[in-house]
Amino acid sequence: VQTCALPISLLLLLAEQQLKPLLPPSVLKAMNGFFKQAKANLAPHQNAKLEKQWLQKVRVVSETQPLLPPKLANGVLDAVTSALYANHWLDVDYTNQKDERKTYHVMPLGLAQQGPRLYLACQFEGYDNHRILALHRIHTATDSGLAFERPDFDLAVYDGEGHFAVGNGERIRLQFEIDKAPGKHLLESPLAEDQFVIEGPDSYTITATVQETLLLNRWLNSFGGQVRNVKKESTDLSKPNSTMETI
Repeated sequence: VQTCALPISLLLLLAEQQLKPLLPPSVLKAMNGFFKQAKANLAPHQNAKLEKQWLQKVRVVSETQPLLPPKLANGVLDAVTSALYANHWLDVDYTNQKDERKTYHVMPLGLAQQGPRLYLACQFEGYDNHRILALHRIHTATDSGLAFERPDFDLAVYDGEGHFAVGNGERIRLQFEIDKAPGKHLLESPLAEDQFVIEGPDSYTITATVQETLLLNRWLNSFGGQVRNVKKESTDLSKPNSTMETI
């Protein structure tokens, strides 16, 4: 085996581990030969020892309680990624959180992996707003083969607006006091670019502009009594609640 092929084989196997759920079936099928060749390159050769070891040395770890991924109905992921890739209308049989089962004709616009779950950002026929469907709640999905003109939609912007964290996109000025021990990580990994910290004897007072989301509130609540004096100020001055309100 050529030495230069070993780093490429390592890169391919790492990509397979992390990106496989997000690749459309046509791309994944085209890549399978490369993945198999990469495994063959690393398997029998003494020169590949360090590359093989590297696969056991790195891992993406969860910040929350690890959960097994929910099971997807047969064919759902293939149909969703196929329609998303080709800009085709997608027909889904779906059960929502209220346990209501309905069929929908949707434009697939983006696929996001959040922890062990996959979510489809889409636009329902007849509507101009965007919604999120959990793939594990889809009973059947069919790529209609009917093309649509993709609207102006950027998944990174949509995520940045807090939609996958369950929010309405509102940005707030957040302020809270946190004990020094649990708060130290915020000095290393700030909440936002404009984060401002005041250090006290036993705590930090943190101020930052963030998205108002359910995920944010769960995060704050997870500290219990170690977080105090939480205040939120809307950055939209046209809203009547734009003054600091303690929660």
